[in-house]
Amino acid sequence: MTDIEVQAAGGVVVRDGEGGTEVCLVHRPRYDDWTLPKGKLDPGESFEQAALREVEEETRLLCSLEVELASTHYGDRKGRAKVVRYWRMEVDEDPGFEPNDEVDELLWVGVEEAVALLTYPRDAELLRGL
Repeated sequence: MTDIEVQAAGGVVVRDGEGGTEVCLVHRPRYDDWTLPKGKLDPGESFEQAALREVEEETRLLCSLEVELASTHYGDRKGRAKVVRYWRMEVDEDPGFEPNDEVDELLWVGVEEAVALLTYPRDAELLRGL
């Protein structure tokens, strides 16, 4: 791994469902994985701005930040050190999901189902205590 750090941000988007708290998961066909919406910061962008933008780009959900959660640190597919800061988010507006270049499916599932579906254990760890 190199010393270059990739900075990214994302959201644990939640809503009240019939059986309790539901979490938004996205499927990325490029990697064939289920994950939380996230992405790299644009130049001059704060982590908070990037988190909201990335969630909107991937899901079309307009959200508000609630509280910052734990960050994840790992090596990306290019061997670079990567940090992703996450926020718990509440949905302000849901214009309806439309598949896009990055995300082809969106699911709202209960926390336990989300933990089982998520491809990466580091993502599932973020859901503890929701």
